[in-house]
Amino acid sequence: MHDLPQPSGAATPPPEQPDRVVEVGHGGEPPRRGRRRRFAWLGTLASVAIFTASAVVLWTMASEVNFAEVQAAFTAASGRQLGLAALLTAVSYLLLTCYDALALRQLKLRVPYRTTALASFTSYAVSFNLGFPLLTAGTVRYWIYSAHRLSGGSVASLTIISSLTFWLGMSLVLAWSLLRQSGELAVLIYTSIWINQFLGVVVTALIIAYLIWVSLRRRAVIIQGWRLDLPGFRLSVAQMLLGAGDVCAGAGVLFVLLPGGHGIGFETFLAVYVAAVMLGVASHAPGGLGVFEVTVLLALSSYPREPILGALLLYRLCYYVVPFILALALLGAYEISNRLRQARATLAQQEEENVS
Repeated sequence: MHDLPQPSGAATPPPEQPDRVVEVGHGGEPPRRGRRRRFAWLGTLASVAIFTASAVVLWTMASEVNFAEVQAAFTAASGRQLGLAALLTAVSYLLLTCYDALALRQLKLRVPYRTTALASFTSYAVSFNLGFPLLTAGTVRYWIYSAHRLSGGSVASLTIISSLTFWLGMSLVLAWSLLRQSGELAVLIYTSIWINQFLGVVVTALIIAYLIWVSLRRRAVIIQGWRLDLPGFRLSVAQMLLGAGDVCAGAGVLFVLLPGGHGIGFETFLAVYVAAVMLGVASHAPGGLGVFEVTVLLALSSYPREPILGALLLYRLCYYVVPFILALALLGAYEISNRLRQARATLAQQEEENVS
């Protein structure tokens, strides 16, 4: 990637003495680098452990599953369920395009919404299925945004701010569900009400602390040698609400596909969904594959396993596979359109040279 001149608000090399900067990534004293390496190894080991444990549990569960019943559950979904799942999937991905729009506003960059929507939708659809979102989503975004003179640093900043939106939304939904439905969750996942309430209070306190922290003065982080100004209070609240809306829509896709008669409230299910997504992200498995399913199956272990597994397969199809295929088609059309435009420009230039 070749860095172009930085627009106002984009990631720029850090000043010698930045104001209230938190350093992340390379740099700093050698002991700090050593600690970061150790933490990186611990993170990798934790991811491998989560994925391995989930694979073992999933294999054990699969050996006890009647796949004929899973197939029946997979094909038993009504047209209404599939329609609602498709609608909620569209809503979720529409809200995801607003992640990029908010990030561009923070970076003070102007890009047409049609470009923002294309870059956001395709980057998320690809990264959800291939994993390693900072790499895969960043690559797809750069491919599209570079045509609008966004540098590699700007695209990296945009990707990080969008990720922050996701985590703020997840945290808000988790806190809400833990506090509102602590009793139902205690029955569902075999914990106690006070533990759920305590966790809800902790998450809420962290959210409030972050909002206060970014509202007191301008905050920034240094990532791989680049300075990134964090959104202030208003944009952070907007990020949180937008992320929460996206999480609720994504959870709704799986919720409407669950078999009838489960008796689980949507607010209760949100905590299960958020926990499954977080563990999936921590495992670094593409789309949390295996880890997500195991978490949901364990949380809903008091219900028949085959219908739940059928709903999970349908969810994968609706929320991951179909958008991924559509994203690949859009990226292919985008590249063909660019090549045709370049060919026309070359022919026009050659004609002008021949005339002159």
